[in-house]
Amino acid sequence: MHYVSTRGAAPALGFREVTLAGLANDGGLYVPETWPTLSRDEIAGLAGLSYVETAVRVMAPFVGDALSEDELRSLCTQAYGRFSHDAVTPLVQLDHRHWLLELFHGPTLAFKDVALQLLGLLFERFLAGTDQKLTIVGATSGDTGSAAIDAVAGRTGVEIFMLHPKGRVSDVQRRQMTTVFAPNVHNIAIEGSFDDAQAMVKAMFNANAAGTGPLGHLTLSAVNSINWARLMAQVVYYFYAAVRLGAPERAIAFSVPTGNFGDVFAGYVAAKMGLPVARLIVATNVNDILHRALSSGDYSAAGVVATPTPSMDIQVSSNFERLLFDVGGRDGAALAAQMAGFEASKAMRLTNRQREGAAELFSSARIDLDDMSLAMRWACERAGQVIDPHTAIGLGAARQSDIDAPIVTLATAHPAKFGDAVERATGVRPMLPARVGDLFDREERYETLPATFEAVTAYIAETAA
Repeated sequence: MHYVSTRGAAPALGFREVTLAGLANDGGLYVPETWPTLSRDEIAGLAGLSYVETAVRVMAPFVGDALSEDELRSLCTQAYGRFSHDAVTPLVQLDHRHWLLELFHGPTLAFKDVALQLLGLLFERFLAGTDQKLTIVGATSGDTGSAAIDAVAGRTGVEIFMLHPKGRVSDVQRRQMTTVFAPNVHNIAIEGSFDDAQAMVKAMFNANAAGTGPLGHLTLSAVNSINWARLMAQVVYYFYAAVRLGAPERAIAFSVPTGNFGDVFAGYVAAKMGLPVARLIVATNVNDILHRALSSGDYSAAGVVATPTPSMDIQVSSNFERLLFDVGGRDGAALAAQMAGFEASKAMRLTNRQREGAAELFSSARIDLDDMSLAMRWACERAGQVIDPHTAIGLGAARQSDIDAPIVTLATAHPAKFGDAVERATGVRPMLPARVGDLFDREERYETLPATFEAVTAYIAETAA
C-alpha cells in the first residue's frame, strides 16, 4: 500500500513513513493511492467478532507489509485493553430509529482515544531499534490533546508539544492535558483560537519541509487527524457498528458531530471500502463552514464563535481537503492551487464536480444552541441517556433527518467532560468515572504564550530535548 499527497508534489510513501511523517512535505495530506475494498462476504464475516479482530481485518489492507497480522493484532490488543467497556465502542438504542455509538470509554473519555492509543504504539514500534527521535507538535480544540498526551506520555523516542486555545476548552479537557507530568510532555496555552493554533502547526511543518524553519533540527510529526494512521483507526468503528445493525444486508446512516472533518471522513473511507452507508450527516454547530460548503458550495471562513461545544469551534477543517481531492478527480495540482487561494483569502467555492461528488453520500445540518439543548433533554427524558453537547449536535441533526435507515449518532465524549452544559440543559450533573475522579485535585503545568509563530517555535526550540 502506497500513499499520495492531496497536493500532488510529495513523494509516495509506505505506511510506516506516512505514520511518522504526518503532513506531506508539499503541505498536503496523505491518502491511499487506491481504496482497498472488502467483499460483502468479508463484511458479513465481521459479525460477532471482537473489536480487536474487527480492527485487524479492516486495517490490514492499509498497513500492507509494514506490520504482520500478528504484530497488528498485538498492538490493537494493547491499545484497546485500556478501554473500560469490553465492546470498546458499544451501541446504545434510543428508539426504533436512533442509536448512539459510544466512543468515550477510553482513558481520556473521548473518541480520540480510539485512534490515538493505537497511534502512540505505532510510533514506538516504528522507532524501535533506530536512533530516530520524533517531536510531535499538535493543536487541539479539546479532546485530541489529552488523548495524544495519554497515548505518548513516557514513550521512548517521542516528545510532544500540544497547543490549546487558552480559556476555550473545558476545565476537564484542560486538566487532562496539563496534569500529566511525564518529561516528554509539554503543554502550551496560546492567546488565540484553535484555528490560530492549527495554522501555526501547519506552518511549522511547511517551514521544515522547505528547509527554512527554526525547528529544522527536529523531526516533526503529527497526531491530529492530518495523520493518516489516526484516521485509519477511526474507520474500524463504522464497520463494527454497521454489522451489528444488519450490514451488509442493509445500509446504515451515521450522524457525526463535526469540526475538523476527520471523524466523518473515516465514514467516507468505510463506504469506499464497501460498507453500505446510507448517508453521512455532517452535524455542525453555529461555526458552520462545513454546512455551508456542502449545502451551497461556499467554503469561506468567518470569525469563530465560542460555544458549549469547543471541539467544534473551528472554521478551517483540515481533513476536508482529503474529500475535495477524492471527489474532485484526484488532481493534486488543481487542488494545490485551490487550497493556496483559500489559504490566502480564507474563501473559496467548491467546483461542481466536488459538490456533486460530496452530495452522493453527505448531507449536513447546522444545529444551534436551542436545538442542542432540546436534543440533550430528549435523550435524557425519553431514552434515559445523558449525552454531552457535541453528541447532542449530532443527535439533533439525526432527528431532523428523513433518512429511511437506522441512524447511528457518534457519541464523541463522556458527558462529565462538559458537566456545566449538561446540567443546564437537563438538570442532571454527570459524574466523572472513578478512574479519573481525582482530576481536580491534581497540580497543573503549562506555558501561556502569544498566538504567534515566533513565540511558539522559540519555546519549542529551546525546550525540546
